[in-house]
Amino acid sequence: MMYTFKPKEDYAKANGVNLSISTKDSIIICRKIRGMYLYDAEKFLENLVNKKANLHGKYYTNATKTILDVLRSCKANAENLGLDMENLVVHASAHKGPTIKRRRRKSDFGSQMKITNIEIMLIEKPKKVQKGDNVEGKNDN
Repeated sequence: MMYTFKPKEDYAKANGVNLSISTKDSIIICRKIRGMYLYDAEKFLENLVNKKANLHGKYYTNATKTILDVLRSCKANAENLGLDMENLVVHASAHKGPTIKRRRRKSDFGSQMKITNIEIMLIEKPKKVQKGDNVEGKNDN
């Protein structure tokens, strides 16, 4: 599976391929957590699963559990790569997977299964320098 982009900063990545969850629900959740810090996104998803928080009045339990599993896998990958866990920002995207049909009697009958591919990246953002901080290479004269 191709990645949506390759960041310039250090990053960890994880994929969920051919997951049987709703693509529409997955896109809504991924848009919500995109740009959040890792711990904020993880806490938000846990609150959705435990029904302490909601998105537009819904909990999206099945999709949220699956996305949380992929996020935790990506978190483990980041730990193994030695990334700074405090400065990781989530980039999440969901795409429609292959169409799988359950056939019944004739070709016109049956149902299509929901299949989704999920991509999660944890991108290490550099720490912001405050105005009062002394930056290396600059003198306070």
